[in-house]
Amino acid sequence: MGIFSKKQQSGFSASSTAEEVTEGIDGTGLTAIVTGASSGIGVETARVLALRGVHVVMAVRNTDAGANVKEVILKEIPNAKIDVREIDLSSFTSVRKFAADYRSSGLPLNILINNAGVGVTPFKLSQDSIELQFATNHLGHFLLTNLLLETMKSTSRESNTEGRIVNVSSLSHHYGYREGIRFDKLNDEPTYNRHCAYAQSKLANILHANELSRCLKEEGVEITANSVHPGAILTNITRHDSFARCVFTVVCLFISKTVQQGAATTCFVALNPHVKGVGGEYFSDCKIAKRSSQAKDADMARRLWDCSLSLTNPKK
Repeated sequence: MGIFSKKQQSGFSASSTAEEVTEGIDGTGLTAIVTGASSGIGVETARVLALRGVHVVMAVRNTDAGANVKEVILKEIPNAKIDVREIDLSSFTSVRKFAADYRSSGLPLNILINNAGVGVTPFKLSQDSIELQFATNHLGHFLLTNLLLETMKSTSRESNTEGRIVNVSSLSHHYGYREGIRFDKLNDEPTYNRHCAYAQSKLANILHANELSRCLKEEGVEITANSVHPGAILTNITRHDSFARCVFTVVCLFISKTVQQGAATTCFVALNPHVKGVGGEYFSDCKIAKRSSQAKDADMARRLWDCSLSLTNPKK
């Protein structure tokens, strides 16, 4: 990958794979939830975590596709611990059911990877009457994280092991609406721009991790929260926009990563001891990366937190 493969301070680079950045790490005894684990980098994330001994819970909308992925992984790694559970991140009802079922299962939770997402969709409201990209990419994960946070805290205390929350964001967070998060126009169809709306949801992923990290540090909890940019990978995220897919395909000819490389930063932040104790950061190519000024805006992060609590009502 030419100049893009230059090694960074972590010892890894844009060309490093998820297997390489977790080599030698024993995840036995850890349990992780990976949303969107039935396609794209979610599949590779689940596979590599399972390869390292982690008990992986695949949280997927399409359980048939998830079962197929599980079968493929088990053929490669016969002793892998993998469960498939249904969740639709665009539906608060579905998120609540998943979280309730998970809590009642008695499983611990060390790692939560908020990976699932939709991209550049035409204007549409979710089942909860919220613009679909914001509802799926941010609010669904915000609610899921809140509902499972006590389980993560208990696991961290009882196992004396650091918990890790990873939000999969995107470099596109730089290129959204001028105001960043359009708190008063989330559902405004006349001014909706599908590309800016996607960027807004990815900005929200970063701000969510920032504010969550601040709260966890203030509380003295041994759980970190970070966001990551996986890189340019040609997945089905652009399936709703043929023009965007064409542009992205051309771009990927020059700077693309494989799925194995695209899952690397997520797996690095989720498992590698190099980032122990690091929270509230934005990673790309397995290193702390530059984020937009809006993605560092503490006031916007707090306002987003309050807005998200109001919209999702996690204590309901």
